[in-house]
Amino acid sequence: MAKAADLLQLDSMLCFAVYSASHAFTRFYKPRLDSLDLTYPQYLACLVLWEQDGLTVKALGERLFLDSGTTTPLLKRLEARGLVRRQRDERDERQVRIYLTEEGQALREKALSIPLSVGKALEGNAEAVAAMRRELQNLRSMLDAAALD
Repeated sequence: MAKAADLLQLDSMLCFAVYSASHAFTRFYKPRLDSLDLTYPQYLACLVLWEQDGLTVKALGERLFLDSGTTTPLLKRLEARGLVRRQRDERDERQVRIYLTEEGQALREKALSIPLSVGKALEGNAEAVAAMRRELQNLRSMLDAAALD
C-alpha cells in the first residue's frame, strides 16, 4: 500500500501524466496545424465534419465534448475562413447544421499529413497506439461516470 505522502508526488499522478502528454501533443501539432492555419479545436471540428458533413451544432459539440458556448465561436471562425457554412435545418429551424465548403473539403487532403506524421513520431506502432487510445477512452468514460456520482 502506498504511503499518503507518496500519493501526493507529482510524478505518481495519473492526471499529470495525461496533462503533460496533452502538452506534448500540443507542441507536436502546433507547427503542423499552423501550416493549415487551424487551431487544434478547429482541426477536431474539421475531422468530425470530414467523417459526417451536415451535423447539427449540438451534435458536433457532443462529439467533441464541447458546450455550445465553445462550439459556436469556433464555428464562426471556421465560417469566417470560408471552411464551413451554417444553415438552419429545413425540417427544424431551431437546429443549425454545419456543412463544409469546397475549401473545407479540400483541406482534408492537406490535413492527411498530420496523422501520418503522428504515426511516424510514434514509430508506426499501430497496435500500441490503438491500445493506448482504448485505455484513454476507457479512462474518460470511468471519470465521466464517477463525476455523475
